[in-house]
Amino acid sequence: MLIFDEVQLFPKARQAIKQLVKYGKYHYIETGSLISIKKNVKNILIPSEEMRIPVYPMDYEEVCDAAGGNYSLLKTLFDSKKSIGQQVNRTLMRDVRKYMAVGGMPQAVEAYVAGENFAMIDQVKRQIIYLYEEDFKKIDASGRLSAMYHAIPAQLSRDFRRYRISTAVGKKKSSKEDQLLYDLIDSKTVLPCYNTTDPGVSLSLTKDLDSFKLYIADTGLFVTLLFIDRPVTENELYAKLLSDKLPANLGYLYENLVAQMLTAAGRELYYHTWEKEGSSHYYEIDFLISNGSKVSAIEVKSSGTGKHESLIGFAEKYAKNSRDSIIISQKDID
Repeated sequence: MLIFDEVQLFPKARQAIKQLVKYGKYHYIETGSLISIKKNVKNILIPSEEMRIPVYPMDYEEVCDAAGGNYSLLKTLFDSKKSIGQQVNRTLMRDVRKYMAVGGMPQAVEAYVAGENFAMIDQVKRQIIYLYEEDFKKIDASGRLSAMYHAIPAQLSRDFRRYRISTAVGKKKSSKEDQLLYDLIDSKTVLPCYNTTDPGVSLSLTKDLDSFKLYIADTGLFVTLLFIDRPVTENELYAKLLSDKLPANLGYLYENLVAQMLTAAGRELYYHTWEKEGSSHYYEIDFLISNGSKVSAIEVKSSGTGKHESLIGFAEKYAKNSRDSIIISQKDID
């Protein structure tokens, strides 16, 4: 097997794959930045022999395998659907928060397994973000693409019903900003979650392309972006995150984690909102997934189960299509 790394730098080599495959002696893997791969195609023939394989950050099971976590215990507990007690639950939730803090980028996981402190792991993640920004500049030297990427945590924290380009770039949206947004989504550094206007068996049939949220493809990078205003995220802040003592409502961080996990499981991301009768407020389901001929609704809570009016309202409003109502929280099963 031959690996062509950073193949976007050598478009002619990519074109040559056709003849190399025909030669038949070896197998080939091409890797590279999705942004540059899509752009560096002038005057070359894209070989039909290419088979694209989506590659995501390491998921929780993979990181448990690498770092010695007990994923098999989690699966056993999930299948049993029994209470495990607060002490065991706290230990397992701390492991999940470690995954949130480190993320699934292989370089960051490698640093964690090697015993580096979180400040050093944060430096690794900042380097990855810096490389992303360098790629963004190849498309948009003005910095608007980078601004769209960096704006994601702030927009999620403000609980907007959809991603606002104008808020990210500081001016009215134009066709140019729309194209940059498509480039950002194509880069796979972010995860789009589309509002489905009428949840049914096929969520994509009622996907609203103008109403969507964006999540960061790796929650570890999300954590670093939260504190990107300082030279490095200190160990103290990571310690507070691991013990769930950060003085902030981090529901959007847990949402990002669930978005990453659903994507790693091969799911497209959808959410749904609808107006409350006689009120300016609205209901919102964080995530929807198709299960057979039905749809399951998922609500993410950063602490306890709390109120879940949206789940109740969804089950009533879409009784014919609704299957499971799922609350993901840090609490043990009651």
